[in-house]
Amino acid sequence: MKLNSIEEKDINRIILNNINQCVLTECAELGDVVCVPAVSAQQKFGINYGQIANDLPEPTRVAGLLQSMNVNKVKLYDADPRVLTAFANTGVEFIIAVGNENLQTMASNPAAARQWVATHVQPYIPATRITCVTVGNEVFSSNDTVMMSSLLPAMKAVYAALGGLGLGSQVTVSSAHSVNVLATSFPPSSGAFREELAEYIQPILDFHAQTGSPFLINAYPFFAYKGSPGTVSLPYVLFEPNPGVRDPNTNLSYDNMLYAQIDAVYAAMKVMGHTDVAVRISETGWPSKGDEDETGATVQNAAAYNGNLMQRIAMGQGTPLKPNVPIDVYVFALFNENMKPGPTSERNYGLFYPNGSPVYAINSGGSGGSGGGFGPGGSLNPYYTSMFSSSSKLAVSTTFLTERVMLLLLLQAIVILLQS
Repeated sequence: MKLNSIEEKDINRIILNNINQCVLTECAELGDVVCVPAVSAQQKFGINYGQIANDLPEPTRVAGLLQSMNVNKVKLYDADPRVLTAFANTGVEFIIAVGNENLQTMASNPAAARQWVATHVQPYIPATRITCVTVGNEVFSSNDTVMMSSLLPAMKAVYAALGGLGLGSQVTVSSAHSVNVLATSFPPSSGAFREELAEYIQPILDFHAQTGSPFLINAYPFFAYKGSPGTVSLPYVLFEPNPGVRDPNTNLSYDNMLYAQIDAVYAAMKVMGHTDVAVRISETGWPSKGDEDETGATVQNAAAYNGNLMQRIAMGQGTPLKPNVPIDVYVFALFNENMKPGPTSERNYGLFYPNGSPVYAINSGGSGGSGGGFGPGGSLNPYYTSMFSSSSKLAVSTTFLTERVMLLLLLQAIVILLQS
């Protein structure tokens, strides 16, 4: 088989570009001793940085880790000044949080909201890119009606405080909700909020529409599979090949549960008169370890869920209902957190152990300009991140470089043979 001139030119260009990338890219941390392929594209997903643990690395080291991964969006569960200071001038976007314990005070005393913003937001901008404040977390998962009633007034108080300090155009205000705020979620077109929550959610949606802020959902297909492994398809929840399911009302086909849940939220909002509010997944993930009754909590499934999800995000994919709106996701979580209460799974959602080594390898959908991976080849490479020593990186990077160049030279030889 002889290649035509266009095919030959394109293949040679790809080979030369890849060789140049390997040979010419400089690795500043290792000096001029060795070169490694660069990951130049920013990741399109965010990550939750929880800290319910007593063995986590210092925030300055975490900043280096995330920069080496090219992750540029982080969600906190507080407003830790050590973290916000460590990430100054990194360009990383932050969502920070007002805890549930502050809602009632802020709702009844706007001065408390002003003080909180003046202490936790204003001093760090613009060096640290704080783009959103979440007020409360999964408030509607409790039975505390006082807290539920306080949520929106507290959100409004924080929004007003940001505006009063001239930060309203830079920082949005939202709140994260469990997907269990839905009474029905399948088929997606029948999505509806729980009836007893309507009086709270309707005005919250009005607030989001008025302020241009997103509606945040914490969604975990893992729980659906854990609760009914005999009836919920594992490939369906892991984004793996499966026949999919069809929504009889819209004729749209869904090949994964997360996208179905997102579209169910859109349908529920439409029932309340809102098609003008964006849905963002503020938490999703899969545990790598669990108790005996936590079916599906394995390293293999965690790697599949997060890896397949990240590949879809890298492609800019939307849901069947909104195919042109890329999914906006914050993966849970950065580290395993050894002090979290509850079942074993709660302490094993991390992509990394506290020492900086990955819990599992992930194929996140390409590298370089194609969408970005955690390291060379689009995989989470434990020696590519800045929390590892230069000598460790040097050894692995040299091996990777040699293998990559040899492979590319072999491809070029094949092209020459095909021409003859």
